[in-house]
Amino acid sequence: MRLFFTALLFLSASAFATTESAVTGDSGQVRLPMPGRTVTAAYFTLHNSSAQDQVLVGATTPAFARAELHQHSHKDGMMRMEQVEQIVITAGNSIALAPGGLHLMLFEPASSLSIGQSIDVVLQFADGQQLTLSLPVVAMPKR
Repeated sequence: MRLFFTALLFLSASAFATTESAVTGDSGQVRLPMPGRTVTAAYFTLHNSSAQDQVLVGATTPAFARAELHQHSHKDGMMRMEQVEQIVITAGNSIALAPGGLHLMLFEPASSLSIGQSIDVVLQFADGQQLTLSLPVVAMPKR
């Protein structure tokens, strides 16, 4: 009987145990939209510590009406920006979402943004995993 209750206690405890996310993020930022514009970008680095590839398939944030995965590409001598359906973070590696490459486009801010404010972005992965990043709003760099 004691063995039965020990097993039951162990199973109950494991049912409530949380697993650490296979993907972590850092070095993030959201750029303050240019005056009069309703679109901007978020950049960050994702690290996959698991033995399997992880596939980022989307993002949401209460601070913007819409978020899309995008990339810059060079075609016919022109730089173009296009939406992508997914971003693969290979097993044991990292990937940077950075200016001029992969990035997260953010459309239509829900309210005005200010430098230093933090924006929560929830990343969604193909396996159902989610990762919330808190990204600071930074000034658009001067060109």
